[in-house]
Amino acid sequence: MDDDLDRLDRDSLIAEVKKLRAGIRQHRDASGHDLCWHHPDLWDLLPEKIDPAIAVPPWPKFMRGCIQYRQSLDEQAPGTPAHDKEFNG
Repeated sequence: MDDDLDRLDRDSLIAEVKKLRAGIRQHRDASGHDLCWHHPDLWDLLPEKIDPAIAVPPWPKFMRGCIQYRQSLDEQAPGTPAHDKEFNG
């Protein structure tokens, strides 16, 4: 799957690593409501271009997952400042 990397020279490999690191940092640095969105831009950093088969849970199960995710942030990142703003989609 990553055979394309075998054909890259050192400078091209460094450029690829920098591109991937920038994408990971952008995702890592997401905050507030941006934490809730799916990030196809991150997937676009991969060389294989596919249309991911996304399955979305029904609303009640989806919302329970959102609540569990938010609770996990309280446990994993206690003391994180609150982003007390409404979403303006």
